[in-house]
Amino acid sequence: MLFRSGFLYWKGIGVQQDYAQAAIWSRKSAERGNADAQTLLGVAYAHGQGVPQDYTQAAEWYLKAADQGNADAQTLLGVAYALGQGVPEDNTRAAAWFRRAAEQGDAGAQNLLGDMLAEGQRVPQDYTQAAKWYRKSADLGNADAQRSLGVAYSIGQGVPQDDAQAIVLYRKAAEQGDAKAQFLLGMSYEAGVGGPKDDAQAAIWYRKSADLGLADAQERLGVGYITERGLPQDYTQGAAWLHKAAEQGKGGAQFCLGAMYLDGVGMPQDYAEAYFWLNIAASGSVDNVKAEDVTKSRDAAASHLSSAVLLQTQERARKWYAAHVLTTTDDTNKRERSL
Repeated sequence: MLFRSGFLYWKGIGVQQDYAQAAIWSRKSAERGNADAQTLLGVAYAHGQGVPQDYTQAAEWYLKAADQGNADAQTLLGVAYALGQGVPEDNTRAAAWFRRAAEQGDAGAQNLLGDMLAEGQRVPQDYTQAAKWYRKSADLGNADAQRSLGVAYSIGQGVPQDDAQAIVLYRKAAEQGDAKAQFLLGMSYEAGVGGPKDDAQAAIWYRKSADLGLADAQERLGVGYITERGLPQDYTQGAAWLHKAAEQGKGGAQFCLGAMYLDGVGMPQDYAEAYFWLNIAASGSVDNVKAEDVTKSRDAAASHLSSAVLLQTQERARKWYAAHVLTTTDDTNKRERSL
């Protein structure tokens, strides 16, 4: 009854949602040993909902519930060890907790264990075992696992190489709204992998992925509008999608956008804007474009600028780079390792 009261306040079922009340009732139940309440209280501490954010307290409550066999708590404790949140970072312990939850049928833990085995994170790298756990999770409907197993089939990693099976799995994840799977499905249609080449279908899936913010898909969609690949030619739409991808650091989109401004293709010619994007592109890497070609285009744009405008644009590019790249590297790494 105590846990139920906390849960109702947590979800706002029949009462106004109130995290503080949820934490109060969950604590009463947790202190009496209810594993679900202990897990919920841990989540409250991890997110600072109804109580001050405290990863150490979160991990302590997860451990109490995990020791009672609660699979959700075991998974969350594994994540805490993987990220070093409230406990020392320890992938060996993370894998151990993921395994305990995975063996109880927790789809999230099965997927995370598959990731650790595939990457060899403080456990022996084993693609066959990784595929085994991905399959268990995928069969339970986990979109991340469906996509990862699809990738395994596409390259024959731990399973026989099978493009058709890869596409089946990509589609399952894509239809659940997984942006990366939508992009991979689009790439498969564009390349004619596992079936007929279909640029129109590729564009449909790129748009779904792009709408969810995936930079790779935004770049492909932008190029599609410009080159009429599965889409009607529309430079305005193409530039808009390239801009979204460029802002997320996609070098190819930055180069294309800079080249469009340089040549006045589909937009007014603007040498300062061209130099800005080409200068940023030259600071990173651009797929399928030689570094010297990027530099050559950048220098061509610079030749049309006065010294004052050039210095101003260089400073703008420096600030953009610092804000969008240098300060986000750690956050990106953490996101890639998180649930």
